[in-house]
Amino acid sequence: MTFDTLADVLAAVGDVPPERVRVRPAPGTATEADVLEAEEKYGKLCELVDGTLVEKTVGLKESIIAGEVGYHLRHFVGARNLGLIATADGTIQLFPGMVRIPDVAFYSRDKFPNGELPAEPIPELYPDLAVEVLSRSNTKREMQRKLKDYFFAGVALVWYVDPEARAVEVYTAPDQVTRLTEADTLTGGPVLPGFALPVAAVFGRA
Repeated sequence: MTFDTLADVLAAVGDVPPERVRVRPAPGTATEADVLEAEEKYGKLCELVDGTLVEKTVGLKESIIAGEVGYHLRHFVGARNLGLIATADGTIQLFPGMVRIPDVAFYSRDKFPNGELPAEPIPELYPDLAVEVLSRSNTKREMQRKLKDYFFAGVALVWYVDPEARAVEVYTAPDQVTRLTEADTLTGGPVLPGFALPVAAVFGRA
């Protein structure tokens, strides 16, 4: 993909702050190999959107919240041998040219034939459940774009965890959402039947 202006680049990736958009390689020309190089050489965790590297930023508070969600999911999933839980450096290729890094993700057992994990550093794989903990630099358009990418790839359930509002938005499609507050309980729905976590517990340690 080619761009004429910086405004075109920012619009394509969801109006993220320009300081999160890497210009080497030139926007529109980056590949999965560049995602790996950004982490190995510069310590930058990047997603790949329309051939553009976009840095993923997670602060301490967001990391603690993601860890809390991941802990409860891992306990539930592990006790029932339902699959695997990956955390914030679990880079995946949703489809060619689209690399995302959910803060937490659940992969059911059927994603791994013969029980073997993919050998590739960025496997072509999509989770059953993707969890994103929102940070202040995430824009509304960026997160709308992520929703479309996740569901287009085959993800069945997405949770957007909002530390500022202390709420969780549960998506079963890009345009189907239920907003939960600390008075509610977060459940796994058809993806993880029986899973239940008070929303208040998600934010308790943060």
